[in-house]
Amino acid sequence: MISYAQALERLCADVRPLAGEACPLSAASGRVLARDVTSPMDLPSFDHAAMDGYALSAKGALGAGAEHDVGGSQAAGDATTGAHRGAWEIMTGAQLPEGLDTVVPVERTQLLSQGDDGMPARIRLLEPVEPGANVRLAGSDVARGTRVLPAGVRIEPSHVMLLAALGITHVEAVRMPRVAIICTGKELQPDPTQPLAAGQIHNSNGPYLGAALAVMGVQVVSCETVDDTADNYARAVQAACAAGADLIVSTGAVSMGRYDFVPETLRELGAEVLFHKVAMRPGKPLLAARMHDGALVLALPGTPMAVAVGFRFFIVPALRRMQRLSGEPMVHACLDTAQQPKQGLRHFLRATLFQDGEGRLHAIVQGPQHPFRIRPFAEADAWIVLPETAGDCPAGTLVQIVGMQAFPAFPLTPMHAPGAMA
Repeated sequence: MISYAQALERLCADVRPLAGEACPLSAASGRVLARDVTSPMDLPSFDHAAMDGYALSAKGALGAGAEHDVGGSQAAGDATTGAHRGAWEIMTGAQLPEGLDTVVPVERTQLLSQGDDGMPARIRLLEPVEPGANVRLAGSDVARGTRVLPAGVRIEPSHVMLLAALGITHVEAVRMPRVAIICTGKELQPDPTQPLAAGQIHNSNGPYLGAALAVMGVQVVSCETVDDTADNYARAVQAACAAGADLIVSTGAVSMGRYDFVPETLRELGAEVLFHKVAMRPGKPLLAARMHDGALVLALPGTPMAVAVGFRFFIVPALRRMQRLSGEPMVHACLDTAQQPKQGLRHFLRATLFQDGEGRLHAIVQGPQHPFRIRPFAEADAWIVLPETAGDCPAGTLVQIVGMQAFPAFPLTPMHAPGAMA
């Protein structure tokens, strides 16, 4: 066995970052930028009113009681023509007429007269107005030529709003990783509409991996269930390679039993085994290999929590590196449930989180950590990570936590420089 840190370092050293490709903005959410985005324009692109009122010139009278003739009206979307003096009725978002640079809210004015058409003709200021008030200046949000998003950022809906406002229709995004899933075991029933025969169980690993990978912006090229024969596993691996998979994830048949054929089958297919067996719980028999065509293989034990740990602590870091994402921040919480982990193994424990009245984050371990139990996993908020040298951990110990998902829902500030979760 090797340590988790050694295994992760060896795995990530063998991961090849993917190339960039043009991506329509409409399909960019969840993708990762491969190149910086520079603003092609000022945002706003013109000086405009921040509220309904009257546009004035700072060179005119702006004190309380000052009176101004109203020369016209400007609505959002109207073009401006020629220079203007006096006051000009203006609506929120409308471009300031040429020569005017200040806006007084309509509620801070008194309408003195109207034209025959009912439009304001003359107003009086009820309060003094600061020069430049209530005006959004061109470029005050984004200046033309500035970098608005750096390479390596995962595109969120807020980024789409910004890019759309700048008139950007395409970005260069990292190519979506192609992943193949192979679940082994003659006991697995892959079709949930079919009744279970004696000794059969529903395949939950495949659907879980497919759903978890989708969150990461990954293209799942295949999800296949095979029996406990080396030939069928070899065929599935070869089919995944032929489909252009960057990563092949398999579950089951990776330990030391009679039907654990995965390690030898991969070697017979010409794969280079990077490591086999990691000093951790659950998921110790995990194996990583590189196929001769470059595809990476992560073979996970078949128990549900071994699959969950393998995904969160090996597949996620590998895919982040493929997608050119930086490492995840390291976050800590106060352990409320004393633990006595076995020395020499890294433990991954399911936990629920809460904040106390002073804003401190607490983690509670969810009962017995049996690797076959799925319900506690579905109810958990985070993984607690106890290193190989943790020793006894009484209540109150500060422990590392990792979000259950690849992209945690809670905002986290790094306590250390971003890096691998080692």
